[in-house]
Amino acid sequence: MAGLLPWAARAQAGWPSRAIRLVVPFAPGGSSEIVARTTAHELGRLLGQAVYVDNKPGGAGNVAMQEVARADDNHTLILGHIGTLAVNPYIFPKLPYDPNKDFKPISLLAKVPSLYVVRPELPVKSLREFIALVRSKPGQLNYGSAGNGSAGHLAFEYLKLASNTFILHVPYRGTGPQLTDLLGGRLDAAAVGAPAVMSFIKAGKLRCLATGSAQRIAQLPEVPTVAEQGFPGFEMTQWYGLLAPASLPAAETATLASATARAMREPAAIERLHGDAGLPVGNTPGEFAAFIAQEQVRWKAVIARAKITPD
Repeated sequence: MAGLLPWAARAQAGWPSRAIRLVVPFAPGGSSEIVARTTAHELGRLLGQAVYVDNKPGGAGNVAMQEVARADDNHTLILGHIGTLAVNPYIFPKLPYDPNKDFKPISLLAKVPSLYVVRPELPVKSLREFIALVRSKPGQLNYGSAGNGSAGHLAFEYLKLASNTFILHVPYRGTGPQLTDLLGGRLDAAAVGAPAVMSFIKAGKLRCLATGSAQRIAQLPEVPTVAEQGFPGFEMTQWYGLLAPASLPAAETATLASATARAMREPAAIERLHGDAGLPVGNTPGEFAAFIAQEQVRWKAVIARAKITPD
């Protein structure tokens, strides 16, 4: 506890002066929920004020991003994501926010490998077998995602592009509703962040055919990567970061950035995320800004090639 006292004293003396709202631009039940709640818990301890999660789904994350971009109370933050920061700028003709001007990057929180899963009844045991089945039944199989432009949508379209296959996309309003139908057998497949589906895979309720990570993950050592199964260089990893409105003053931004980077190195955060195959990061605002720029370049090209649209 002694190590937390300087942070608590700073919070009592100035910012934050009350509870902080961490907006998550997606419905509960996905990887974003796990990353956000882990971050909120540790950040609250370090800052000496409660940090509570507020889910605001809608419009592929655009609704929440617009709201937080305009927040000027200095106590509202948002969970940034590959979709809202690196995808939406290139699939929507006009956004209600500017990802590079309306927000201050605080820290990259965690990376999460995408897992390619199918319902257990589907007669396939590997990604190669799945692709062969899809090719034998073009347009007859489907996959779900948390919504148009979501990480799961990107991940599967990326696979379709790499494998030259066609499978119907069924968008949902969040990972939770999507998983309900996948577990109920109403969907054939999905690409989902590891934390949201790890327990279902271990329980045999979903079959994992491949990981989108560059290397196999320790939690599923027997599951090969997409790259290992005939697609060299393939990598699909989701990521989440903390953003503040551009109006947050410099002193508060510095306090928040330092606390956030430390929060992601707390043993409890590392244990929680590692247990669900998440990789905690915790870096500087400058490093996170550079990472966002790099991802925007990468996904702009993929979106153009795959012709991904929000409809």
